[in-house]
Amino acid sequence: MKSLRPIIALLLVASSPAFAGDAASSAKAPATPPPPPPANPLSFFDGKLTFDFEEKMRFEARENNFDFNSGVDSLTDDAWLLQRARLGALFKPTPWLSFYAQGQDAREFDSDRPNIIGELGAEGDDTFDLLEGWVMLGQQLDGWSFKAGRQKLSYGDQRLVGPLEWLNPSRTFDAAKLRYAGKKYSFDLFTSSVVTFEDGVFNQSDFYNDSPRDQMFSGAYLATQFVPFNTTTDFYVFHLDQNAPTGNQSFFTLGTLWKGDPKKLNGFYYNTEMALQFGEVADKDLFAFAGHWKLGYQFQDAWKTNFGVQYNYGSGDDNPTDGDVGTFQNLFPTNHLFYGFMDTTGWINMHNPQINLSIQPTEKIKITLDYHLYWNDTSNDAWYRVNGITKVRENGAGADTFRGSEIDVTVAYKHSKNLSFLFGYSHYFAGDYLSDTGASDDADFAYAQVQVNF
Repeated sequence: MKSLRPIIALLLVASSPAFAGDAASSAKAPATPPPPPPANPLSFFDGKLTFDFEEKMRFEARENNFDFNSGVDSLTDDAWLLQRARLGALFKPTPWLSFYAQGQDAREFDSDRPNIIGELGAEGDDTFDLLEGWVMLGQQLDGWSFKAGRQKLSYGDQRLVGPLEWLNPSRTFDAAKLRYAGKKYSFDLFTSSVVTFEDGVFNQSDFYNDSPRDQMFSGAYLATQFVPFNTTTDFYVFHLDQNAPTGNQSFFTLGTLWKGDPKKLNGFYYNTEMALQFGEVADKDLFAFAGHWKLGYQFQDAWKTNFGVQYNYGSGDDNPTDGDVGTFQNLFPTNHLFYGFMDTTGWINMHNPQINLSIQPTEKIKITLDYHLYWNDTSNDAWYRVNGITKVRENGAGADTFRGSEIDVTVAYKHSKNLSFLFGYSHYFAGDYLSDTGASDDADFAYAQVQVNF
């Protein structure tokens, strides 16, 4: 079966002398203090010019992830290799002036699905293109700064706005951002348009292309440390305006993020983020809500055990014919971090309780176990995948709301600050909603990743 190829590759990597030797030696205490880290070999002219480099490769094997149907040999039931290379240069002639450019080359090898980004879930090909290219006045962490050009946007935990680094091409924006950073808070004002990745042409956003979408995404984000037992207490407002095939979209998202500090709460911590939306979607009135609530405890043991329980909710539209929209709009998130590593679920029309456990048997190895349960908020709305657009199933009025459950196991091994490995396996147990609306076979996902950074 094609899915054996990445499994074989995973075993070869895991059994390599570098991996085995370092994993064993990491448990031994050094006889003498380690030497100081060497100077950055890619920094020149007293730090005024600095280069960065990344190479990432990930083998993936997926079965039934998209159709939950073992009776059909889909193009997405396959194994492939994803490869990404980046090269960047930061020029900082003075402390208050910075120029940065980074190119990226992203490829998908040995896949039956088209190598076109987004088609049948493909991460596809995008031959070397500009990922970032900006100029900044001021210093981002101290006082006023202004950054203009192609850049990544990342706010809070990335549930609504993030660079989506798990995806091979990732995400970037053409944007202008004004920022003020004080000792206990920072405040951003930005306007932007997301860049569309297309192989063979220079990637552009709606600021420059002739797309009828005419997208404009703007916002204000305040991150504070004013609550003494929180690591951050954030407040934000986002506005998205764009044309869509189903009609105009112009709506606001108001939200807040609070994260408790386990160092100040005797090992306990909590996270909560809540967002309310209103405006217009598909020429209909939008009113929607999403929330995240988590409680956890960090044990003071040798393995740094971390245990948590959480619940995530995104509203759906229980009546598609009433002229109103209740479906939460997930904007530009990094959903891979939150709702299951098989990427079947966005922060939309869902109930998602989960249990999270992680341990670190050595300083270099971290093992994580997550268990998810999924229900539709309403089966009158669709089940939306991680991108918030693609649908696993159309609305199944009268169907049971229970989608199923997923278990995720990941092993992260950080060989050094420049070299890291990631291994994972996920299994999806199909629920009654799937059997009520069509095929309902379980699904599997396995992967092995290596990443080099300088």
